Amino acid sequence: MTKPGFQPSLKGRALRLLSQREHTRTELERKLAAHEEVPGELARALDELQARDFINDGRALESVVHRRATKLGAARIKQELVAKGLSGPAVAEALDQLKSSELSRAQAVWQKKFGTPPQDPPARARQMRFLIGRGFSPEVVRRIVSDKD
Repeated sequence: MTKPGFQPSLKGRALRLLSQREHTRTELERKLAAHEEVPGELARALDELQARDFINDGRALESVVHRRATKLGAARIKQELVAKGLSGPAVAEALDQLKSSELSRAQAVWQKKFGTPPQDPPARARQMRFLIGRGFSPEVVRRIVSDKD
């Protein structure tokens, strides 16, 4: 139990966030910036955590891909990775791997949500919008919904 009026340090706040899930350095900077009282204090705390490998962008990338790949397409996962401040060759490689399995993943999402072929054009449009909203490519969506007709 914490004392009334106790404010955890920036490092303590960062560790609390990291204990819940992997965060990128960019995410932690965004979340903790409001709590920084002395300029440069946040950067020093995050540098120390990164040096001890508590903050690891590679692990954060793997975590997002692992958690989200079963439900989302490559476009949506890419959007989430960019929002977390991740980019570069590791992201490109992960997205290439996701694109190779996109058809089967989209098929599984479609099967779980709908399971039956669309009976009319509005139902077909609804199924297509759902899959596109999940980040699957239009070509994959067309193949899945058209195969059901």
